[in-house]
Amino acid sequence: MADEIPLTRNAVPEARAEAIRAAVRAISALPGDTAPASPARPEDAPALLAFFSDPAVSAPIYSIPRPLTLENVAAYIRGHQAGQADGVSALLLRKDEAGEVIGYSEFHFWPQWAAGELGGALHPRLQSQGAGGRGALATFDWMFEALDLDLICETSALDNVRTAKLLERIGFQKKGELLSTRPDGTTRPSIVWELTREDWRARES
Repeated sequence: MADEIPLTRNAVPEARAEAIRAAVRAISALPGDTAPASPARPEDAPALLAFFSDPAVSAPIYSIPRPLTLENVAAYIRGHQAGQADGVSALLLRKDEAGEVIGYSEFHFWPQWAAGELGGALHPRLQSQGAGGRGALATFDWMFEALDLDLICETSALDNVRTAKLLERIGFQKKGELLSTRPDGTTRPSIVWELTREDWRARES
């Protein structure tokens, strides 16, 4: 899947690409109005497994580890630690006071095209309260400004009306469809959405 998006690919100078990689390596927190977020660590695997095990969280998302086992979730975390060290991905968790995961954000970056992708979810008890939408807006703004991206790419299942409405409201444009491949090799048809920094700034003006 990571090789198939973004659909729009505009190369940037290597110096700028390396600056984006450096910014990704430095990610230690995210904007948002729920709980503070921090990079996932291997010891977070049990709490993240419990979070992912709720179908209300995992059902719409193709990129979470499958099958859902403690070993696979730990490997998923380690993969993102390596990806952040390379400046191409990041995984951050939000926890409550009891240490329960209440949200996660997964990033993939293509520094050579100044592009990135955001995935994630909130705990069901926090859904339908507007926090997800507010958090997405703050994170998209941070991706454009703090990480200096030109393009954000998103995918959604064909029947995920809730996400489609959110992306359209924000200003994403539907660019096409592709077959997303889950970690276990199964596939899911997906809609590809893209938002440029110019369109984002025009939305705010």
